[in-house]
Amino acid sequence: MEKAQPAVLFDIDGTLIDSNYLHVHAWLRAFHEAVLPVQAWHIHRSIGMDGATLVDELSEGADDDVQKRLKDLHTRYYEAGGELLTALPGARQLLHRVAELDLQVVLATSAPENELAMLRSTLACDDLVSAISSSEDVEQAKPSPDIVNVALEKAGVTARDAVFVGDTVWDVEASARAGVPCIGVLSGGVSRGELEDAGAAAVFNDVQHLCEHLEDSPIAVLIGRR
Repeated sequence: MEKAQPAVLFDIDGTLIDSNYLHVHAWLRAFHEAVLPVQAWHIHRSIGMDGATLVDELSEGADDDVQKRLKDLHTRYYEAGGELLTALPGARQLLHRVAELDLQVVLATSAPENELAMLRSTLACDDLVSAISSSEDVEQAKPSPDIVNVALEKAGVTARDAVFVGDTVWDVEASARAGVPCIGVLSGGVSRGELEDAGAAAVFNDVQHLCEHLEDSPIAVLIGRR
């Protein structure tokens, strides 16, 4: 059997698509409607982690019915603002560049399927993607490594032949637990220092910046292993 090409795993929210603050707004409205006041900055700090964990922590362990209502409200408000979703500068260019280098483009996101469909439509690069893992594939999403491990399995590669690109400490922690180097980007609103302290192998301003400096990033190692 022919060996699979090395893979670059991508988070989507805040990494390829400008969506983190739409999530913050949707959650803020959801908690307000449920009469559970939560500050926006606290929500932002939780974006990117497993959705069930986010709701449980921010609601301080509210009962199941309340947590379900919060998730449903978030979905309603997030979908209502879907027209605001845009690909971040350099996102499509980077995916094309990775594919042109004969590396696999793999999406590994904590988003559920309904949100993933919106993100994929906005990104409009399905023809470049060789594999996708989402929260539907695992019992617990990031910072658990399960989504990363499933992505590796679907791509047919080991951690040695992969690099992860993400925007939150949850991405860095999940990839580290899977043994995959993580490149951080600042486009999700998390600071360089926090990403580095979490263990990011390199940090770039955004995926445009990464695309312009691939030779100075951990992706360069994968290019040599094709």
